[in-house]
Parts: sequence; C-alpha cells; structure tokens
Amino acid sequence: MNTEDIKRFIVNLLGKMNIGVDDIEVTNSGGRECFSVRTPDSYMLIGTRGAHLFALNHIVKKIVSSKAAAKKASGQAVSETASRGENGKEPSFFIDVNGYQEAAAESVKNLAKIMGERARSFKTDVELEPMSSYNRMIIHSFFQEAADLKTESVGEGERRRVVIKYVEDKAS
Repeated sequence: MNTEDIKRFIVNLLGKMNIGVDDIEVTNSGGRECFSVRTPDSYMLIGTRGAHLFALNHIVKKIVSSKAAAKKASGQAVSETASRGENGKEPSFFIDVNGYQEAAAESVKNLAKIMGERARSFKTDVELEPMSSYNRMIIHSFFQEAADLKTESVGEGERRRVVIKYVEDKAS
C-alpha cells in the first residue's frame, strides 16, 4: 500500500466508525510518515491518555502490514511506508489526531526537563510515574546528550517507568 492507499483506508475505516474526517495531512516526522487526521470527533479517537489513538495506530499498522505482506508474496511492489520498519516489527508511519501526539510528546519533554533539573539540583535519582514505551523513548532521547544525567527503564508491564540518574562529574 502506498501513502494514498493508507490515507484512503484510514478515511474508510473512520467512516465505518461514524467519525467525520475534515482532512488528513501527510507529513514526515522523525523519518516516519505521519497521517494527521483533523476531525470534530477527536475525543472518540484519542480516548483516555491516548489509549484509543494507540489502539487505532496498532490496528491500522497490522492491517497495512498484512496487506503489504500479501502483495509482497504475490510479487507486487510494496511501498516503504507500508513495509516493515527497520526493526522488522511495524510499518514506518503513525496516525495523529488534531495534533494530540505532538502536544503529548512536548508535554513529556517538558516533564523530562523539569525532572532532569530536579535530579541536577538535588544530585539524586528521580523516578518518574509509569508510562508508555513511546513516552519512555522520548525521555531517553531527550537525555541522550546530557553528560551528568543518564536514564534507565525499570519495572515491568504497565508499571514500567524511567529513572533519571544523576552522574557525578569526575573532573571536579
């Protein structure tokens, strides 16, 4: 499936769910295509803490991946967007609704900044609340260049969380 096929599939799926779509804009975000859906029914698609949006992404990726695999098996060309990502697990796109994921990622970065400053000020480890793997990845990426702070994920399942660890500067 190419970008237009995926866009058409999303519109059809949302139509079957009786969700009106004003527009779907396709952009590139972090090397992945983002299908940004504009809708007046965003609350139905986002859900509590983005749970419905996460599920929608999962379902659409599974369907697109299976259709791409069927095309590949029959010898047809498959677009990069629909093919499996570098890790071999999922296609390289995601769906956003009314800018929710972008705003949520910005909120997670702000939390990381505040908690990182707390770890520096008190020179101690700071443990965050449990969060999704995507949000943990945002925090790990945020601190990747910080010499005095390291991050580690601890816990299992829904209790998995990030610990921001203060690392004493050995030069001083």
